[in-house]
Parts: sequence; C-alpha cells; structure tokens
Amino acid sequence: MKKILVLAEKPSVGRDIAKVLGCKNEKNGYIEGPKYVVTWALGHLVTLADPEAYGQNYKSWNIDDLPILPKHLKTVVIKKTSKQFNTVKAQINRDDIEEIVIATDAGREGELVARWIIDKSHTKKPLKRLWISSSTDKAIKEGFDKLKDGKEYENLYYSAIARAEADWVVGINATRALTTKHNAQLSCGRVQTPTLAMILKREEEIRNFKAKDYYSINILAVKGSSNIKLSWVDKNNSSSSFSKEKINQVAAKIKDKDIKIIDVIKTDKKKYSPALYDLTELQRDANKIFGYSAKETLSIMQKLYEYHKVLTYPRTDSRYLTSDIVDTLKDRIKAVNVSDYSRVCTKLLKTKITGNKSFVDNSKVSDHHAIIPTEQKVFLSDLSDKERKIYDLVVKRFLSVLLPPFEYVQTSIKAEIEGETFIAKGNKVVSLGWKESYKDLDDEETYESIPNINKNDVLKVEKVNITSGKTNPPPYLNEGTLLTGMEKSGLGTVATRADIIEKLFNLFLVEKKGKDIHITSKGRQLLDLVPVDLKTPELTSSWEKKLLDISKGKLNKNIFIDEMKNYSKAIVKEIKNSDSKFKHDNLTKNKCPECGKFMLEVNGKRGKMLVCEDRECNTRKTIAQVTNSRCPNCHKKLELRGEGEGRIFTCSCGYREKLSSFNKRKQEEKKKASKKDINKYLKDQNKNQESFNNPFAEALLKLKK
Repeated sequence: MKKILVLAEKPSVGRDIAKVLGCKNEKNGYIEGPKYVVTWALGHLVTLADPEAYGQNYKSWNIDDLPILPKHLKTVVIKKTSKQFNTVKAQINRDDIEEIVIATDAGREGELVARWIIDKSHTKKPLKRLWISSSTDKAIKEGFDKLKDGKEYENLYYSAIARAEADWVVGINATRALTTKHNAQLSCGRVQTPTLAMILKREEEIRNFKAKDYYSINILAVKGSSNIKLSWVDKNNSSSSFSKEKINQVAAKIKDKDIKIIDVIKTDKKKYSPALYDLTELQRDANKIFGYSAKETLSIMQKLYEYHKVLTYPRTDSRYLTSDIVDTLKDRIKAVNVSDYSRVCTKLLKTKITGNKSFVDNSKVSDHHAIIPTEQKVFLSDLSDKERKIYDLVVKRFLSVLLPPFEYVQTSIKAEIEGETFIAKGNKVVSLGWKESYKDLDDEETYESIPNINKNDVLKVEKVNITSGKTNPPPYLNEGTLLTGMEKSGLGTVATRADIIEKLFNLFLVEKKGKDIHITSKGRQLLDLVPVDLKTPELTSSWEKKLLDISKGKLNKNIFIDEMKNYSKAIVKEIKNSDSKFKHDNLTKNKCPECGKFMLEVNGKRGKMLVCEDRECNTRKTIAQVTNSRCPNCHKKLELRGEGEGRIFTCSCGYREKLSSFNKRKQEEKKKASKKDINKYLKDQNKNQESFNNPFAEALLKLKK
C-alpha cells in the first residue's frame, strides 16, 4: 500500500501532526501509520558548505585568497544532526512513499529547511505543502484538507536560496577580509552592519545635541468656585518660546488683567483600538512593558504557539486577518473566556461577531495573518509567568479590536488677554469601548473634564506662572525602538530581526546599559573600516525588496546572486586597499591561560568577560555576571565578581557582600536558600553565561594568521 511522507520542522510538531493523522507506530526518528509516515528535521539539517569545500587553501584565512566566489554553492549535511538526516532521507526514498507533504514552518526559512533536505535526498517525488497559522488539531486537519501544490512555493524556495547565498557571499568575504587585514575578530554582513550603523547614528545625534532653554506661561483663571488652567500659545500655536525676554513681556502685559473666552468648541471624538499584533509590534511592547529582548519574546511566543497551542503563528508581518477567519472569532472568544477576560468575553458573546476593514483585509495579509488566540481553550495555570504576560498582551489586543471605539467629548477653549492667546482642552469620557479590555492602560492622553465655560465669559486671572525647561536629545535606542528603526528602514524580516540584534551583542559590537543599547569601541571602529554603502540601510532595503520580488516570481534568483558576487568583489578590493587601522583599546594586563597573550575585557549581555586577543585562540572567561539576586538596599540586580569562594556580590549603588556572607544571611533569614539551593542557584547562573557556540565563533577557531 502506498503512503504519504510528512516532513515537519521539529519533533514536537511532527508528533502533533502524527496524532492527528492517526500515526501511532513510533520508530527512531519517525512515526508511522496506515496511510502516513511522519518524520522531522531538527531545524536545518542541510546548510551551505564552508569555503574549504572549494579548496583546502581556503581552510586557512588568507586575504590573498579573497574574494571566494564559487560558480555554484554546495550544500552539505550538518554533521551533528546527520543521523536524523539519514533517517529522513531513508523515509523519503522508501518505495512505498509516493508523495511528500512539506509541513515545516510556513515561511521562507521553513521552505528552505525542507527543500534542502529533499534536494539532498535526490528524489523527484511530487510535493504538497501544508500551510497553516496555528498548530491545533483542528488547524492541522483543515490544513490537510486544503493541501497546496508544492510548485506554488517554488519561488519562495528560490528567494530563500538567494537570501542564504547572498549572506554567505557577502558575509564570508567581508568578514575574512576585515579579520585578516586587521588581525581582529571582525564580522560584518548585509543586515547586521547597517543595523549597527543605525545605533551609532543615534549616539552621534545625542553627542552633537545642544540643549536650548525654553519658556512657557500657564495661568490659573477662576469662574465662581471652579478653576481652569490655560496655556499661552503664539501665532503659530506653539506653547513655548526660546526667548525669555518675550515670555517676560507677555507675563507683564497680562498682569492683573481679566481673560475673555472667545471660543468654546465641543467635539465628539472616537478612538479606535490599536491594530492586532504582528511579531515586531509584539516584541516592541514586550520590551517597553516587561523589558524582554526581541529574542526572548520570540522564544516565548514560539512556546505559546507550538507547545501550548493557544496563539497563532508568531513570525508574521501582518496586523490584519483574512475574511475566512471571521467565522472562527466566536470560538476564539470562548477559548479565552477565563479569569479577568470573562467580563469582556461574556459581553462580546451576547453580540453578533463581525469583521470590519479595521482588522479584516485580505489584501494586507501575505503569508500569515496577525497573531491572535487559537480556538483551543487556555488553562492559565499551565503558563509560566512570562508566557502569561505575552499571552495577556495578545488576548487583550484581540478583544479590543472586537469592541466598539472609545468615545469622549473634547472641549477646546480659546481665550484672550491683551491680544495674547491662551488655550485649554478637556475631555469627558462617554463610553470606554475597547478600553474595557484594559485595566491599567498607560494612555498618552488625559481625560479630565473642565468647568462649564461659555463663549464671552470673563474670568479673573488668579495666578500667572512662568515655567522653563531644556530641550531633550533623542533617547538612546533600546531593543523596541531599534526594531522600529529596522522595520522602517527595511532591514531584515520579522523572523530574522531578533537574531540580528542578538548577534550584535554576541560579537561585542554593542552592549546594554540598563535598557539602552550602546555601541562599543569595537563596533565604532568596525564601522570606520567597512565600505560606506554597506552601512546604509537603503542598500540592504533594496536587496530585501529584490528577495521579495524573487518570491513573487518577478526576478530571477541568479541575477540577484550575481549582483551579490560583484558587490563582494568590490568590498574586498576596498578593504584590501584601505589604510585604516584597528586598535584594541580594551586590552588588560591579564594573560591568556592558553597562549599567554593579553586578554581583552568585554561586556557580554549578562556580564563582563575576558577574551583572548588572539583570534586563533579564542579563549573566553567570565569575570562578572549579572545575577537574579537583588540588592538589599536598592533592589537592583547584583553582579557576581571573582572566582570560587572568594566571589563577591556588588551593586552599582556601592553595596558589596562576600558570597560566604550572602549564604549565611540567606540562612539566617530562614528562607529556602539552603547551601544546596544556593549552589544550585549559582550553577543555574553559570548556565546563563554567554553562549559562544555559534557558527561564526566556530569559524574563527579555524583562522590562521
């Protein structure tokens, strides 16, 4: 009997699909049923080959060998997951398998994961595509009822190949050229470099900013027993002036004068709910409200989607739903009708649930609709604290778009004293509308009513107050505002931006100070060394547009890849001919225990580290790390410094405490912090140290001077 092979992206998804398809016979790396065989990748099982695959001379990093531009890039099976690849390949090539269903993540990278495996398995069997936005049993069943022809996704595959090969060609050549030219671990790429330049640009704006003093006038007017505050505005409707003299003149002019109301306008206002979440907007809010990194938010979302199955596909760039989702809205409301959401859900379920153009628009959905709850009932007790917080953001936003607009009456008052204009605004809430789904909404607007004032009323001015202030520089970028900048500049995609930001930290090109992102000396110098156009978001944005055109069949991938090869030639030539120098300004007097050379002090994402200056050695050692323990004085997170029993907890407020004293204090406080618990805690902290098992770090180990 002929069977169909289903290829998922990871084991957990494979098991979910197998359950729905009635596959119960679990083997090593796959699950078989009467009609289907379900197997899985472990993320990428196949990748692009390293340069040495094109010649052993490329194993050593030598600037004279650059650029490396193979006519055709090869793919290889990733060694550490080769066992699973062989399992998948064996199932693909079984005689009884007549068709393959690609069930990897429904996106560009998911397509590449599957297609590279299938191509490497040397099969020409027909392909079908499972394309779903949630991983519930219902969604999987419906997806298998509506399988697409694999040919419909070939252009998406070509786009994925073009992206991977472009990153390889530009990244390998630019990184090797910079690293060998300057004998330093320097990495650049077509997306990470303009992102880094964006951070530097903001710092330069802050450094070059010159604060200016400004002045304003506020008055307190009285009508009967009621007070009203009014603000002075000039002829351009500006409420402040840089001229102190002018403000003093206005204040003197209106002293001891009454104010006449010349206009009172009352306007009915409606404010609609913010749009549904896409991944970038969710990452922004999670960073702003909870301080979560973009990578952390994506990881939490992935678990809510894949494991708990209570939210839809996370890697979406749309904030709209398609019309076919409208019929499922009531079931989704029922699924979230628990706890604090019940009041709003009960109210909604009594009404007719419909969609409107504010959140339902097929033309604004490409691959996946906005992030919303699934139809699977949630059990909040199953969610961790962080999962609950992210889930809460999504549910409240989902409920809010289904509720009526927030309504209020805005009263605008215009008044005059001696030809000078003063204004006041007040808002009176009529109906909360969608704000019912939020308890403690941090609203930028105030909704305080003002006294009943009529046109031509004359009020006594009781107080004239001159206020002053200074203009503020733009704020430092944090992960939320950096995501906004990347999105506006067309840098990366919703699926890749978190990894790009994370990579900048891991390469010590940027560091965090509080929530703010600051460029390091290494990052600043790197931008001085790379070609100018590689730093501009316009170039990278144009590349992303071309990748999109490839996915739509509007551009041949080979034309794009040839363009990337020509660009790589140009940047290698520019780096070779450059007279710029790189200087380590964070060199310490500590010697590397492996090679004896001096160590560099760098700020990792979770603390300070010593890194060998020799890029071949690549020895790293943590000297201080941020812990989850809190300072007893200011309650900030403590930093653990030193080694062994001599380690000391320190805080930016000046507090210091030996590890031994910390242990003793915790025992005296009769908390659960036994010695065993503390050792376990410290062990957990060590696990949180920077991970450097990334492909770039591995590549650096192969370097030769």
